Amino acid sequence: MKTFRVALPALLCLAALPAAAGDLAPCLERLRPQARAAGIGDASWRHLDGLERDASVLEALDYQPEFRTPIWDYLAGLVDDERIADGQARLLEHAALLARIEREHGVDAATVVAVWGVESDYGRTFGSKALLRSLATLSCEGRRQPFFRGELFATLRLIQSGDLDAAGLVGSWAGAFGHTQFMPSTYARIAVDGDGDGRRDLVGSIPDALASTANYLRKSGWRTGQPWGYEVTLPPGFDASVNGRNARRPLSQWLSRGITRADGKPLPASDTPAALLLPAGKDGPAFLVFRNYDAIYSYNAAESYAIAIAHLSDRLRGGGPLHRAWPTDDPGLSRAQRRELQGLLLGRGHAIGEVDGMIGARSREAIAAEQARLGLPVDGRASQRILAALRTPPAAPSQPPAE
Repeated sequence: MKTFRVALPALLCLAALPAAAGDLAPCLERLRPQARAAGIGDASWRHLDGLERDASVLEALDYQPEFRTPIWDYLAGLVDDERIADGQARLLEHAALLARIEREHGVDAATVVAVWGVESDYGRTFGSKALLRSLATLSCEGRRQPFFRGELFATLRLIQSGDLDAAGLVGSWAGAFGHTQFMPSTYARIAVDGDGDGRRDLVGSIPDALASTANYLRKSGWRTGQPWGYEVTLPPGFDASVNGRNARRPLSQWLSRGITRADGKPLPASDTPAALLLPAGKDGPAFLVFRNYDAIYSYNAAESYAIAIAHLSDRLRGGGPLHRAWPTDDPGLSRAQRRELQGLLLGRGHAIGEVDGMIGARSREAIAAEQARLGLPVDGRASQRILAALRTPPAAPSQPPAE
């Protein structure tokens, strides 16, 4: 679950940091009266004893990455065959639970499981940052300290109430954690007890996490029984100047302008408000989206994220891939293909770490080096073109002629 967008250049972040690293105790001592006023007892506050500043979360806070992920790369990794198969297995495994959640909260099983799959790969990846350390650091330094203090205090109250165990609590650099990556303040407001044990444990309880996700979507305006939207086809010469999530028109108006569903099924001529999305422009896939898309978007305010959730939910229901290709001659890679690419980079002597399908800085540097060697455009991007090039074994060194 996203908190806010990073915006300032890295140099501003580094200039703002104090020279001394290490101990957070002086800052936390100054925050103690605020914590007491927020209802946090001494025993709960002691979970912060001995914490040291984590410079990496400060870099993440203010660092504007140069590497931008095209939407076709983003979806290639998030809506791949592995995640679809795993999600369909989870639908069967938790069918009774998901049916109960749908009765209680009105959100269908495929959507709930799609959020779970994108946020934590169905509980496999919760994040790697020590949660209290991250939030304590961000409460004392950098931008938005008041925001992060609220999240720190919310986490401590959740520990104090017995909903969470402090030991081993990890999450994202910004403090999102659990199966579906709630921020602590959202956890406090939205989480529900899905297994009836008296706790709201989004880390250790799948029923709690999935029920809480459905509750979040319901409170964000989810409308039971309605679709999130459809992939659509634009007629030749279509004027797409009116598009975007906030440019809503009655569905009948879009129909009158020649828009049709990409799967050939009829669009109802209704007054339901719909928005036209063109995430890659007129040459890429187009979507008409409804109120339920907005509920998904509220979970993480990024168009590519919401489309990934929506499309994955369709695939989990048995739908097929998008009908129109993305406007690129070099598509992105699935996670299996990313792992293959990393293996090929290791085989060529690049020290990129383990093969995990996560394309980080070292993998991108190695890709850029290979692109330069092969005479390809150098952008460090993991794509079909570089994968195909590296699948070709390197030429054996020429042997000198025999004398």
